[in-house]
Amino acid sequence: MVCLYPYVSIIASLLSALKFCASDSYVAAVYEHVVILPDHTDIPVSPEEALVLMNRNMDVLQTAIKAAAQQGAHIIVTPEDAIYGWNFKRETIYPFLEDIPDPQVNWIPCTAPERFGPAPVQERLSCMARNNSIYVVASIGDKKACNSSVPQCPRDGHYQYNTDVVFDSEGKLVARYHKYNLFMMEKQFDYPKEPEVVTFDTPFGKFGIFTCFDILFHDPAVILVSKLQVDTVLFPTAWMNVLPHLTAIEFHSAWAMGMQVNFLAANTHNTSMEMTGSGIYAPDGPRAFHYNMETDDGHLLVAELDSRPRLSATHPATVNWSSYATSIKRFSSDEHDFPGVIFFDPFTFTELTTPEGNCTVCQKDLCCHLSYRMAEKRKDEVYVLGAFDGLHVIEGKYYLQICTLVKCKNSDLKTCGQPVATAQTRFEAFSLSGTFGTKYVFPEVLLSGVQLAPGKFQVLSDGRLVSHHGISEPVITVTLFGRWYEKDPPQPQQASLYGYI
Repeated sequence: MVCLYPYVSIIASLLSALKFCASDSYVAAVYEHVVILPDHTDIPVSPEEALVLMNRNMDVLQTAIKAAAQQGAHIIVTPEDAIYGWNFKRETIYPFLEDIPDPQVNWIPCTAPERFGPAPVQERLSCMARNNSIYVVASIGDKKACNSSVPQCPRDGHYQYNTDVVFDSEGKLVARYHKYNLFMMEKQFDYPKEPEVVTFDTPFGKFGIFTCFDILFHDPAVILVSKLQVDTVLFPTAWMNVLPHLTAIEFHSAWAMGMQVNFLAANTHNTSMEMTGSGIYAPDGPRAFHYNMETDDGHLLVAELDSRPRLSATHPATVNWSSYATSIKRFSSDEHDFPGVIFFDPFTFTELTTPEGNCTVCQKDLCCHLSYRMAEKRKDEVYVLGAFDGLHVIEGKYYLQICTLVKCKNSDLKTCGQPVATAQTRFEAFSLSGTFGTKYVFPEVLLSGVQLAPGKFQVLSDGRLVSHHGISEPVITVTLFGRWYEKDPPQPQQASLYGYI
């Protein structure tokens, strides 16, 4: 009798290798996960109890990872906090943490799980990657012992980091990133001493990784793209949507376009906390996205991307964001300007009073110019052009320059800037520009129902955001969202490491 098993094994290995041969494109996946949350408690659970909860979440992730691999995905991103959830204190999250080594140790947890001590979560993630021949990106917690007598060491004698890990298709740990810009509610974690700039190479491009709130700051996000020239950014997040400018799909798609990079964003799904919105984004627009505030279901996205988008024929040209706006005079005077607020920031607004026209609004050094034509000017809907040039100071301190065409909540001008998710007014044409002092500007177009507008607009090299063949769906906002990093004040982790002030 002839034994075929060795040949079957060889063929399987060859097929796996062919999947990862260097190519011009690859298949990406992201999974939006409904996290099974721990019970709120002030008393830490046992490591065994913690693992039970984490295994329940990993059961769901494992199904999504297998489905992505079956659809040909080379890499999948899962959300921040997807394995253990949130609502922790420093003491209560500790049983959920593992010691994650530097990837230089050349470790496959699936085949050597006890090499660095107990690591059941890393072992299982590694095996998911290895068994499905797919890169797996996940968010877990890292713990590092330190000498509590050293001033920077926390009093309990260890550091705790919000951490991303990446396992390659063989299950090897190839990347570890400690989140640098912690959100204000993440008191259970410590700040790293320095921002970590983490990259790794694959047969389908160079990848970088950072987490959630990091996207609003220069380090490490801008360094990864502008200096290290990664092809794709991996982005686990637990993003709470804020209309009109900071919904997940809207801002993440805009960031990919503004930075001209592939961007894989996996969000948690929790409608009670306004958490939804995941996507696979390219420099010229979204390839796939998901936003659902109606049901509590997870969702898998799979789409193809260029491996090296800077070499692609469709890669956008470099943009001078202030070129057009600084070359023209004001379209209108400021006699009808009025103050308003968007997400606690004091904007200057001017109303669009006619079905078509040109208008300008200025604040400090930023002047925003808009040319537009509505399909119909409705009496029950009001739109304004707004400008903000200043420091945002609520959940963090960072400098913004924003030009925005935005729908007011109702016909009362006092509601302009308040969150609104639906509209009925269609724009046949628009052109928005601004006298930006920064080169980091992110173009947003958000339609009624909180949906993106792929293929319906473009950014010209002179900095104008213009409609493309008109937009058939009603518009919530058209925005140029600028970040002036050089004007940011020192961040909390720079002023006082680890939050012990």
